[in-house]
This record gives sequence, structure tokens and C-alpha cells, in this order.
Amino acid sequence: MKERYSMAKQWVLRAGALLRDATRQPFDFSAKTGHQDIVTAFDKEVERYFRTNIGTFFPDDHIVGEEYASSEGAAAEVTWYIDPIDGTTNFVNLRKHFAISVGCYRNQIPQFSFVYDVIGGDLYSAFAGEGAFKNDRKLGQDPSATELGKMILSTPNVQDAFWRNYPWQASMLKLADQVRAVRSLGSVALELCAVAEGTVDIFVAMRSAPWDHNGARLILLESGCRICALGMEELPTDREVPVFACRNEAVFEQLKADYGFTR
Repeated sequence: MKERYSMAKQWVLRAGALLRDATRQPFDFSAKTGHQDIVTAFDKEVERYFRTNIGTFFPDDHIVGEEYASSEGAAAEVTWYIDPIDGTTNFVNLRKHFAISVGCYRNQIPQFSFVYDVIGGDLYSAFAGEGAFKNDRKLGQDPSATELGKMILSTPNVQDAFWRNYPWQASMLKLADQVRAVRSLGSVALELCAVAEGTVDIFVAMRSAPWDHNGARLILLESGCRICALGMEELPTDREVPVFACRNEAVFEQLKADYGFTR
């Protein structure tokens, strides 16, 4: 896995340089499922870049990405989850607050992760059993932080979280009223890394695909955070689900008991 980790780090940084250059020029985009779900040529180009490199050096590995159908090697013991641009709307409209997200799993167990804030220049990373890092700084959590009135709640899609009817709407409205503030960055991967870093305390996404959260998942676990499906169930690796994350076990137990985030 160390060889994959070292090579993936190089690929992430090179792909990031390509995307930084892209923000300095006009480019086109198109809708996928609607006007709030868009794609650019750079989403596809970056994913092709990773697929080509993985296929060349690790041809038996399985690749799951956002823009192309899954590609499975002969063994498929190892699976890569690739989001070439997490936060494409931010990439198009703001030219910042988007990330490259890569997670590598063996038999559905996360082995290493990278989330690269392309414009901010911050590389979040984790290797199983060795901790999580922002650049060269190790990430860790305060297990005693439990006061909701001092906490920040982050959600990447405000419409889904508060305006549309779904089973946890009342719980989300109650929680939003109890925390210090609600923020939305528009990137699942970066908002999850903010929890790992401690600048955000609670994260909820009503819709998150495997490539959205599987990259940041190990970064949270290695930094002492809790991440699961919103029903407080184990987070699956292979399908779209609502995702919940928080900075420590105490906050998890409090929200599970008091806010109805269970099925």
C-alpha cells in the first residue's frame, strides 16, 4: 500500500496543478441531471488521468469514480474511489473551495486517503494506523468538547438539509437552532476534512455518493472523529446515503440520544 500511497500523492498534486491552471481561463460546463448538477471537461480529464495511472501501475485494482463507469480488474481486492472535482459548482462559479478526493480501500477497509484543497493548497491525508494530517500537521480532536451552543454545523446543500421534506428534517431544524452557526461550503470532502481539523464540529449531507465521502472517511477516523450514515448506521462504501460526522464520540452519543438521528 505504501507504493500506491506515494504514487497517489504525486498524482493528486499534479492534477491539482492542472485544475489551478484551468481556473485562470474561461471554460464550458454542462448539466448532468439538472441545473444544480453540472460537469466540466476538467472533471472528466482529471478522472481519466487517475484511471490511466492506476490502470498502468496497478491493473488489477478496481476504480469507482464519479464521471465514468466502474472499472474492475481481475482481482478487485483493492478499490480506488475518485472524485476528480468535489465541488464542481464552486469550481465553475467561485474558482475556489473545491477538492480532489481519493480513497484507496482493501476489501472495503480504508487504507489511505487524500483530499486536496486545490486553491487553498492544503493537502489532507491519512494512512491506516498512522494518523491524519493537514500538510505536515497531525490532526486530533478534543474528546471533552460537547457544548452544542459553541459548535458549528456544516452541510454542503442547504436546500436538501432544511427546505425539502425528508425523515430527519425536524431533527435538523432543532439542531440548527441549538448550535452557534450553520455554514455551507459546497464540498462534501472539504467539509468532512473541516470536522477532522476541528474548524467544524458537526457535518450532515442528505445526499452523498461513495466518491464524495470515501476519500475523507479515513481522515476523520484517524483524527478521532465519528462518521456514519445519518441513521447512525455503519457507512456503506458502495452506494449513495445521507452522511453524518462529528468531532468526537461524546457528541455522537448526545445527538443520537436527543435529536432523533436514528431509523
